Amino acid sequence: MSYFSQTAYDIRLEWGLAAVENLAADVACVVIIDVMSFSSCVSIAADRGALLFPYPWKDSSAIEYAREKQAEAANFDRRFSGKGFSLSPHSLLKLEAGKRLVLPSPNGSAITFKAKAGNASIFCASLRNLQATAQACQAFSNILLVPCGEKWADGTLRPALEDLYAAGGLAAQLQALSAEKALSPEAQAAAAVYRGTPANQLRECASAQELIERGFAADVELCLENDVSPLACQLIDDAFTGISSGKTRLISGP
Repeated sequence: MSYFSQTAYDIRLEWGLAAVENLAADVACVVIIDVMSFSSCVSIAADRGALLFPYPWKDSSAIEYAREKQAEAANFDRRFSGKGFSLSPHSLLKLEAGKRLVLPSPNGSAITFKAKAGNASIFCASLRNLQATAQACQAFSNILLVPCGEKWADGTLRPALEDLYAAGGLAAQLQALSAEKALSPEAQAAAAVYRGTPANQLRECASAQELIERGFAADVELCLENDVSPLACQLIDDAFTGISSGKTRLISGP
């Protein structure tokens, strides 16, 4: 994989599960970016003082995993009614401090779960906490940004504008904080998308339109809030936890 490794650069970018499988072993830090909606859910949970455990499968094993973690499993259906939580960011506004929640997701959670197999520190970033994430990650020698994208009906990757935009924003902020850090061409291209795309256009992107048509316009607004959270989200002991500036836990890596 040497052609695709981006090892000559400090800040690297590649898409989806394959990025973690092929590039994560060579970096000290991995940042998962799934704006609509996993990463936004993680940020909201952190702001509420909750712990969010990612889990890749929406089946009975998620219930058992929640029991192991002394947590509650989120509802598998985003459109459920009644008490509880789901992959809808709006539902997580009801989280209480100290809540332990397992969030099954075949995208952001699945990619995070795969990243756990390596030695890199793992963060999750959304538009809500780009600045906080950049500040938390700047100390790492090399960083892999992983925009998750979405999936077509056949399960193949659909690159998603909102994830590319957020990854580019993070790349731009990391470089602004540490000018000596070199961006790979892929990361530079994402930063150019971030700088050149008006933020309000994200409401017109495919992912936003899908959620709006399904009745989740309120989720779109939460996902597109820009730098409203002062907390980065780091995976610690299998759960994403809100991290204030200067509190990053450095995990041994390459």
